[in-house]
Amino acid sequence: MNCEQAKLCYAIRDSLYLNISNRCTLECQFCPKTKGNLQLHDYDLSLKRQPSTEEVIAQLPNLAPFQEVVFCGYGEPTLRLKVLKQVAQHCKSLGISTRLNTDGLGNLVHKRNILPELAPCIDAISISLNAQSASVYEHHCQPKLNKAYDALLDFIKLASLYIRRVQVTAIDGLSEVDIAECKQIAESSGATFLARQLDVLG
Repeated sequence: MNCEQAKLCYAIRDSLYLNISNRCTLECQFCPKTKGNLQLHDYDLSLKRQPSTEEVIAQLPNLAPFQEVVFCGYGEPTLRLKVLKQVAQHCKSLGISTRLNTDGLGNLVHKRNILPELAPCIDAISISLNAQSASVYEHHCQPKLNKAYDALLDFIKLASLYIRRVQVTAIDGLSEVDIAECKQIAESSGATFLARQLDVLG
């Protein structure tokens, strides 16, 4: 991939990641972006502007070597909902599995349940829970929207009704985060749980 492709598309193992937004609904204190670092492995994920559907599709490499396409960068993909759906549908038409990594605030942002819109084009979803309570969540993630944690919990509960594979994650190593409680929240909502390690990306 050339430099421009690296900003929109980056490969980790058998997955192709698509970086479609540099905007976010959170300002997580553990995120490299918050610290001014937009580098991930060998990839520069800085975006000077929000890419269009056509620009993202034009940058896609041959998808045959990849097991899945993942919508994930240093921004929240659901803030670019139209682009997300259009690019995901394009990838699905080429026979490749799609996954969305999200902060779970898409319904709060768009003021509607967006999961029925994602269901036809997203096969799997990974939702960042990151805390077992609103106070711990607000401390680490610093949401820009009111009642973000409640909206996140609602999104997790709804996700399994629409998306075939739902995973919830939290970061093991953050102060005051109870991984066991996070796992219980995930599994009680019909999702699987993954404990990620602090400062380990990709």
